[in-house]
Amino acid sequence: MSTTSHLPWWKEAVIYQVYPRSFADTNGDGIGDLPGLIGQLDYLKALGVDALWLSPIYPSPMCDAGYDICDYTNVDPLFGNLADLDHLISEAHNRGLKLLMDFVPNHTSDQHPWFIESRSSRNNPRRDWYIWRDQPNNWRASIEGGSAWAWDDRSQQYYLHFFLPEQPDLNWHNPQVVEAMHQVLRFWLDRGVDGFRIDVVHCVGKDPTFADDPRCMAGETMVQINDQPYSHEVLRGLRRLVDHYPGDRVLIGEVNIRSTVQVAAYYGASDELHMSFNFPPLDAPWDPVVFRLCIRETENCLGAQSAWPTWALSNHDNSRIRSRYGGSLLRAHAAAVMLLTLRGTPFIFQGDELALEDTQVTTQTRVDPGGRDGSRAPLPWKTHTPHGWTGKAPWLPFPPDSTVLSVEAQEAANDSTLSLYRRLLICRRESEALRIGEWEELPSHPQLLAYRRHCTSDERIVCINFGEVEHTFPLAGQWVTEITSDRQGEDQRFDGTIAAEQAVILRPERIEHDQ
Repeated sequence: MSTTSHLPWWKEAVIYQVYPRSFADTNGDGIGDLPGLIGQLDYLKALGVDALWLSPIYPSPMCDAGYDICDYTNVDPLFGNLADLDHLISEAHNRGLKLLMDFVPNHTSDQHPWFIESRSSRNNPRRDWYIWRDQPNNWRASIEGGSAWAWDDRSQQYYLHFFLPEQPDLNWHNPQVVEAMHQVLRFWLDRGVDGFRIDVVHCVGKDPTFADDPRCMAGETMVQINDQPYSHEVLRGLRRLVDHYPGDRVLIGEVNIRSTVQVAAYYGASDELHMSFNFPPLDAPWDPVVFRLCIRETENCLGAQSAWPTWALSNHDNSRIRSRYGGSLLRAHAAAVMLLTLRGTPFIFQGDELALEDTQVTTQTRVDPGGRDGSRAPLPWKTHTPHGWTGKAPWLPFPPDSTVLSVEAQEAANDSTLSLYRRLLICRRESEALRIGEWEELPSHPQLLAYRRHCTSDERIVCINFGEVEHTFPLAGQWVTEITSDRQGEDQRFDGTIAAEQAVILRPERIEHDQ
């Protein structure tokens, strides 16, 4: 990546989310591991991404896919060991790839030694590391629903859990908890980790009055509505810690609030998160009006405070892009063009570069209590079954059409989704306008979304047709079609038409002068 020297690396990066248990398996147990990821770093380098974000790999009972952590400073044997992780960091850095880890500050596993001590008696020194009450309020939990309070028979009190009962919430008002979690970050930063994606960071600050919330009476979960000022104090402390390390270490927050205005507050005065996920695009149907409003709101809310946007169209908690857009390959390709050309840092969820759909999960194969298994299926590397996974059957069924959508099949096809992503990432890397330029919406037909990316020395125009018929898109001047989502008309002068569900990237035509 050609990086402008005064900008932090993450502003020009494309970040790839790795779901380790579904990425690549080396020991034949049906679960992806760190050696498997190390073995595929060249694939990720060839794809053209700049950084990897690893979903949790810590020791865990796996009640919530590793988000129930019982040791923050180790690696679960399912995935390998600390030496494997050190090797991964080294090998990633040798290829110019940054490595981010998942940091889960809101809760631990109920098997964490801290909680085992906390629940052992009301007088235990770690009792106040968690949140205990004699009487519950009406707050509701996520994932399985119901009360956010669980009764502990031994100590005769209720403890708070915004998620599963196996995930008790930490008490960040306790300075000892703050220091213990700061030590966790130091442990990984000292090993060379380049930053963290912070899980449900808007939940760490709790309403100190513990008052009933009228919204809970309507069945809403506290995960969506808990948004307390103290969370910002927690973030400022994390930011101060990270900023003491060299190399532009980064904090990226999961602020799971469906309001861009509220999400923008978590950037603080450039003293909290460096970036925060913005969730409305993950909810958006294939509709130009909805996306137009999402992008405008992001530009207005974040641009006003010089905050840097992020863009993600799928992840481990949501259905895949293609599944959400009706299984259409055309739409998935057009969405990829949009994702990788908006102003901000895009996140690619593993397998979207293959246009995978959600796997079909039955009552027999279901693993996740929240029903989110669909997007978490194993990656198909090889054409023939079992698609590069040997030994035991993978922990989830492969997604549909794994043979034709496998990495092996797509690497041999110039018109594949994998080829499109690689070309888009090359285009982005070579265009300063696409990496860091301004965003300007352009007038267009209602079924089109068109915008200009520009900076001092570079310019691109992007147009996405959400409609099922061709539309015209007149432009002044001469333009060349640099990339099309369906490969039709590339490297030709733009004729002013956008095919049905096609996306294009246009560059100004350069007139060669005789010497």
